[in-house]
Amino acid sequence: LKALTRPFLGFVLNPKYNTGRQRPYTGVNMEKIRLGIIGMGNMGSGHFRNVQEGKCPSVEVTALCDINPEKLEKHKDVKCFTSSKELFESGLVDAVLIAVPHYDHPKIAIEAFNYKVHVLTEKPAGVYARQVREMNEAAKKSGVKFGIMFNQRTNPMYAKAKEIVQSGQLGELKRLVWIITNWYRTQAYYDSGSWRATWSGEGGGVLLNQAPHNLDLWQWIFGMPKRIRAFCSIGKYHKIDVEDDVTIYGEYENGATATFISTTGEAPGTNRLEISGDKGKIVIEEGKLKWWKLEESEREFCFSATEGFVSPKVQYEEYSEKEPEGHPQVLEAFAQSILHNTEMIANGEEGLNSLSISNAAYLSSWTNDWAEIPTDEALFEKYLTDLCEKEKQKPRKK
Repeated sequence: LKALTRPFLGFVLNPKYNTGRQRPYTGVNMEKIRLGIIGMGNMGSGHFRNVQEGKCPSVEVTALCDINPEKLEKHKDVKCFTSSKELFESGLVDAVLIAVPHYDHPKIAIEAFNYKVHVLTEKPAGVYARQVREMNEAAKKSGVKFGIMFNQRTNPMYAKAKEIVQSGQLGELKRLVWIITNWYRTQAYYDSGSWRATWSGEGGGVLLNQAPHNLDLWQWIFGMPKRIRAFCSIGKYHKIDVEDDVTIYGEYENGATATFISTTGEAPGTNRLEISGDKGKIVIEEGKLKWWKLEESEREFCFSATEGFVSPKVQYEEYSEKEPEGHPQVLEAFAQSILHNTEMIANGEEGLNSLSISNAAYLSSWTNDWAEIPTDEALFEKYLTDLCEKEKQKPRKK
């Protein structure tokens, strides 16, 4: 039966005959996904090397795409394209990894979904929440996989923190404080491209370019806040028109709070995450997770203690494990999800959560007021559009 049906299937699903909305027939059982990488800058080239070095055993790169032909010249052994449409119509890929500027992520992803091609995109998934919601809707309609390259989730320290928090071992959550100021960048970095550090090119500054991983981990471990009050300083430490210094304060339904501080203008920087609950505290810093476990609830102890200057008894534990490369793990898990329907590291819905926090932070700063989550998308987009229009009236960076 298989021998009889295969020629027919090959005819129907051959790229020469299909409409582009069906996955091309490979003729063999899939052991690897055929991956196209769109965008061969620093990130795209890095992902290509990871596959070529055998770090993603379930992935084979069969196509590359970049609008700049010079970036493709050295890759003679792989089929190359200068437009995503040509790549999709070639029928050479089952999935694509998108590593282009932020604004183009949604456009290319939805184009891929229309061709029933799976998508793994670099962070952030888009610039504003509506885009990412539309990406998820298109992926669901197409019936393909959609993942986000949140490689920091593979860090054992953050995975351990999530386990401790989500299992209730910290008890009722009280506070998250993350000082993440080791994203230092020089003026030369911002001057390296006219699209860098612009509202129209990147859609923002440190919140949208450097900190999306941290915003993702914040909500992944601690949950989504209900509202945000933020202060985004524009060009505080650099000659740029987007934020390079941010302080965010978030509130939760149960009364818990979160404080997030980030900048590209401090050296040396700090990366310290502290989470406290009524049964203890964890701190992640310098590759270690430190855990102070209370023998009883602080809230119960507070009202049952008969002395004023005593504290609950505490046990201390410490964890340290080498951080993996991350990117290859996310790509391999994405491939396994396509091949065997297993879980991805981060699906498309997760891309909406972290972006909702940064959108709310921007809107709060622009309006000098609180911003609810989910935020007012129309108002956010109006402010962003106005900023982009003002940029057009200024001389462009050389």
